[in-house]
Amino acid sequence: MKLYDELVARGLIAQVTNEEEIKEMIDNGKATFYIGFDPTADSLHVGHFMALCLMKRLQMAGNKPIALIGGGTAMIGDPSGRTDMRSMMTKETIDHNCACFKKQMERFIEFGEDKAQMVNNADWLLDLNYVDVLRDVGACFSVNNMLRAECYKQRMEKGLSFLEFNYMIMQSYDFYHLFQKYGCNMQFGGNDQWSNMLGGTELIRRKLGKDAHAMTITLLLNSEGKKMGKTAKGAVWLDPEKTSPFDFFQYWRNVSDDDVLKCIRMLTFLPLEQIDAMDSWEGSQLNTAKEILAYELTKLVHGEEEADKARTAAKALFAGGADDANMPTTELTEDQLNEGKIAILDLMMACKLAPSKSEARRLVQQGGVFANDEKVGAIDVAFTAEQLRQGVKLRKGKKVYHKAILV
Repeated sequence: MKLYDELVARGLIAQVTNEEEIKEMIDNGKATFYIGFDPTADSLHVGHFMALCLMKRLQMAGNKPIALIGGGTAMIGDPSGRTDMRSMMTKETIDHNCACFKKQMERFIEFGEDKAQMVNNADWLLDLNYVDVLRDVGACFSVNNMLRAECYKQRMEKGLSFLEFNYMIMQSYDFYHLFQKYGCNMQFGGNDQWSNMLGGTELIRRKLGKDAHAMTITLLLNSEGKKMGKTAKGAVWLDPEKTSPFDFFQYWRNVSDDDVLKCIRMLTFLPLEQIDAMDSWEGSQLNTAKEILAYELTKLVHGEEEADKARTAAKALFAGGADDANMPTTELTEDQLNEGKIAILDLMMACKLAPSKSEARRLVQQGGVFANDEKVGAIDVAFTAEQLRQGVKLRKGKKVYHKAILV
């Protein structure tokens, strides 16, 4: 099976323009394509995971990826999928986030001469002259057509700022710039980016003529990816300092029965034949599929050694074993204690098992917190320095484990 057909079989492709030409280019390694990443945090999360895996698949087939970091468009904020205006970030924050993104992307994509490139649209967008943009670019866009775009329609009732209204023009200009400077002939993005992407394709044709080859593909990147990226405690990050390899493993180990095979198809590099054989799996076999998913993705993001540790720790914990060597651990110091003790609510916050004391209190009162395998029965429970030196094993709910130790 050639690459394009494999992408379809894996459930990745949602919409395309010029399908036959796109298929020929991808299958024969002729695509120079870009995917954009808005640097709204200092780490990528699993909502970006599908895009990174896609870039890896395409590069392995000889195509050339361009990772576009939206340092310029982040100054505006993408209105797609939002009900309110995104808070503004400083240039310093955006630059820091861009640097963090590159480090994480290098685990997926091979950068270098005649390989993948990373570019920042701040390098060209921030130097544009406003009047020139209005004359050269704005003239190519119909306001009536823009207002029919889903990303704008859903915001009209609550209010859409003129700042955000320009986002489509800026993103379209990105494709136009990359087409001219880097020979970028294809763009990928999620369903919620379709209107913006079509704007880029149309701008190239309007400015450079109908024979300009600019292709557009949308995948189930954002619709599935954003859903994947959120849990009850927030985003699941690729940065091990934000989400430990163990917690990352557990996130994928706990996906629903309905989603596990979909995730294996979309995100792992296991052969389709092997995945198709899992279609008939039921009951406990689905737990095996979840372990496969969790291990493969943890290995991809954090490396084989960390994946092995996470799998070993998970098996030991859920089998009732005593091996907690690889459990996520928070090291406490004496100055975090109050009269030689730390209260359960403060301990949960220190271990990032709750974002606030009120949330920690709710979890304890609902019987969802355990310490050393015993239910914490009251919010005034505290742990001594001696207990902490030996290590206190916390459990939130049925599946979130953490160890606290005094150093």
